[in-house]
Amino acid sequence: MPTIKEELDRRQLLYSLLMPVMNLYVPGLDKGKGLYFLFVKSETRTPGGLLARPVLTSYYKSDHFKTRPYDPYNVYTSPNEAILCPDSFQSMYTQMLYGLLDRHQVLRLGAVFASGLLRAIRFLQLNWRQLAHDMETGSLNSKITNPSLRECIVKTLKPNLELAQFVRHECSKDDWEGIIVRIWPNTKYLDVIVTGAMAQYIPTLDYYSGGLPLACTMYASSECYFGLNLNPMCKPSEVSYTIMPNMAYFEFLPHEPNLDATGFDFTNELPPKLVDLVDVEVGKEYELVITTYAGLCRYRVGDILRVTGFHNSAPQFHFIRRKNVLLSIDSDKTDEAELQMAVENASYLLREHNASVVEYTSHADTKTIPGHYVVYWELLVKDSTNSPDNNTLEQCCLAMEESLNSVYRQGRVADNSIGPLEIRVVKNGTFEELMDYAISRGASINQYKVPRCVNFTPIMELLDSRVVSAHFSPALPHWSPERSQ
Repeated sequence: MPTIKEELDRRQLLYSLLMPVMNLYVPGLDKGKGLYFLFVKSETRTPGGLLARPVLTSYYKSDHFKTRPYDPYNVYTSPNEAILCPDSFQSMYTQMLYGLLDRHQVLRLGAVFASGLLRAIRFLQLNWRQLAHDMETGSLNSKITNPSLRECIVKTLKPNLELAQFVRHECSKDDWEGIIVRIWPNTKYLDVIVTGAMAQYIPTLDYYSGGLPLACTMYASSECYFGLNLNPMCKPSEVSYTIMPNMAYFEFLPHEPNLDATGFDFTNELPPKLVDLVDVEVGKEYELVITTYAGLCRYRVGDILRVTGFHNSAPQFHFIRRKNVLLSIDSDKTDEAELQMAVENASYLLREHNASVVEYTSHADTKTIPGHYVVYWELLVKDSTNSPDNNTLEQCCLAMEESLNSVYRQGRVADNSIGPLEIRVVKNGTFEELMDYAISRGASINQYKVPRCVNFTPIMELLDSRVVSAHFSPALPHWSPERSQ
């Protein structure tokens, strides 16, 4: 996405409004710190020489962030050196270490996405012994090799036997329910995005936090920052964002689900019925269209929004979903066409066994940390003596991952934010049972189509009860920060 230097000023303006709004609902946030798990990602250059990197990496590496003035409402436990460390393990380790050292001063925990905060909790589960050792001895893990990071930490890390014993006592328990408030007892809320695809993580966050409020503070994307939540302590299901009209020029395409099904291609020309920001109607759904200062012109972001009301004259929107996205664990977004292509590519490996994929569906499994894609396959095996073996199906998992987009593969390889893809082979006839179940609930047999993604609990239970074997990707897919990859 194109961007310009002045865009950082607009983003900074939105950031500067978040804490004044939050202070209306949660006073006293200037008396402590925020434990935020923030990371930079790899960058590259386009063939023309332009720098290409994630939007948040651009912000964290800018002077707006690195030389930000002191603000008692925005004090982080993590130093800039930890956030800007390009190695994800070293960055996470030191941010967690600083968070533990300042545990009584932490008033809020956060990450960009809910999945990121859960990944931090999982990291603590795996590394608390070494963290406790460092706190007890006042020495730093030898795996932390970044020079500026080591120099920063050794200045502040002192032996603290009491804290080390506390961490061992809490983290060695089998039950991690409420671990966040047990370790950070003064935490008032979690600052994470839990709307859209991230809503699937709410039960797990509630488990680890003991039911702390979940604050969704702002609405933004790589293309543009849009607005903020003026009632950040509301329930996640009630979150509405107020659009800031100075961030871009906003227009809205009335969302008509039946129109999507026609297959009409609006890629090159928008239908002549765009609605201006001031003309949207409460209760109606729209697809967001933006024209930005950086050069995007009537760009369809892909977000479907519902108008919930107005703040003065500014419309407020509830995020419904990302258009055409089937699967999402973290920042990845996989649509139906991409999943279909991945299944087709992987199924070529079944030919030597004279087998094929009869039907399939999928699910984003977030019960594991990190979450992972699960794809249910029903196979047609023409020669039972030559059925696909475990090795072949594992290679099918890897072939699917190789077919998915670079954001997914970066999550697998560099960020460790997505677990290995899993194929669950189900008994023959399973998808007929799935159709029978749908028809029993009122679906038309003439119009029934196999859903390519399932989340409804009874359907999940039906599928899982028919699983005959499960297989995971045996290796990491290929990924490189180079743009061509």
